[in-house]
Amino acid sequence: MNLNQFDYYLPHELIAQTPIEPRHASRLMVLNRRTGEISHHVFSDLVQFLSSGDVLVVNDSRVIPARLFGSKQSGGQVEILLLKRINAVQWEALVGGKRLRPDTVVKIERKGGGSLSLTIKADLGDARRLIEFEQPIDSLLSEVGHVPLPPYIHTLLDDPERYQTVFSRIEGSAAAPTAGLHFSPELLFDLRQKGIALDYVTLHIGLDTFKPVTVEQIEQHPIHREFASLSAETAHRLNQAKLAGGRLVAVGTTSVRTLETAARQAAACNPASVNCSWQTVSAIAEETDLFIYPGYTFRAVDILLTNFHLPKSTLLMLVSAFGGFDFIRQAYQTAIEQKYRFYSFGDAMLIY
Repeated sequence: MNLNQFDYYLPHELIAQTPIEPRHASRLMVLNRRTGEISHHVFSDLVQFLSSGDVLVVNDSRVIPARLFGSKQSGGQVEILLLKRINAVQWEALVGGKRLRPDTVVKIERKGGGSLSLTIKADLGDARRLIEFEQPIDSLLSEVGHVPLPPYIHTLLDDPERYQTVFSRIEGSAAAPTAGLHFSPELLFDLRQKGIALDYVTLHIGLDTFKPVTVEQIEQHPIHREFASLSAETAHRLNQAKLAGGRLVAVGTTSVRTLETAARQAAACNPASVNCSWQTVSAIAEETDLFIYPGYTFRAVDILLTNFHLPKSTLLMLVSAFGGFDFIRQAYQTAIEQKYRFYSFGDAMLIY
């Protein structure tokens, strides 16, 4: 497919700059793939569209203070976005600034005073660099880092926790799994009261969230790997739910990629084994490079809950694969006409 097929014009004023309060008060567009109907609701109405025995599968990854500001010894300013932890002192990062070659030393100011040094070790292409800190950085991130809001958000958050989901717990992402931002403790309680289960996967969001698709034919886009995990216990619960007639509701594109990677793993197991012949998903803990675009056959996900995504993005391609290219294009045009709020702090879409 051609990249321009996933382009659309979005008025600037529809890009949400601040989150809605309370979290569950955002709007919810509901798409029925069987009838072609599009209806309009508030997010707390989600309970109406799910049934007892369904399972909400959420990404519990937590955003780290991955945005760092520093300076070279020459005085040039440097901005760093940590993407992937390689070991205790080395990270893959996006680095902004001039002449950032290997062996360049950058000094990062600590919020409480003092500084921390890092060295650029390798050029990984484009703005990516392998960097090495002078000491392990994990416990110091709160002293030197800032929560990295997307570049289209220009309003600072009063509370950085608002860019975390209420179920975030495992640190590792450079961006929030934004479909989960709509859930509040009150809504989770209402869902549980109806018999809708909640289960967790982990996908640490990295470079591909920030890397635009530049090839004309999307099939040629080299998607980057992100670490995904689904435990054996979670796999057992999800498989039992599917056997009992429940539906897997993926909260966000990251949950989709994790579930579908786990489903591909289950499909690849020994067909003679009684332990896997009935499984929808199996346990995984690996880097996934699964690229989902129209034509993909879904093996695990029954319902998708997601935000409205940027033009020409791999996220929009994934949603188009699940909802149908023409139906999603129609839904986006409707969302613009109805003045839905777009992107990270925007409204949501339920596709079933």
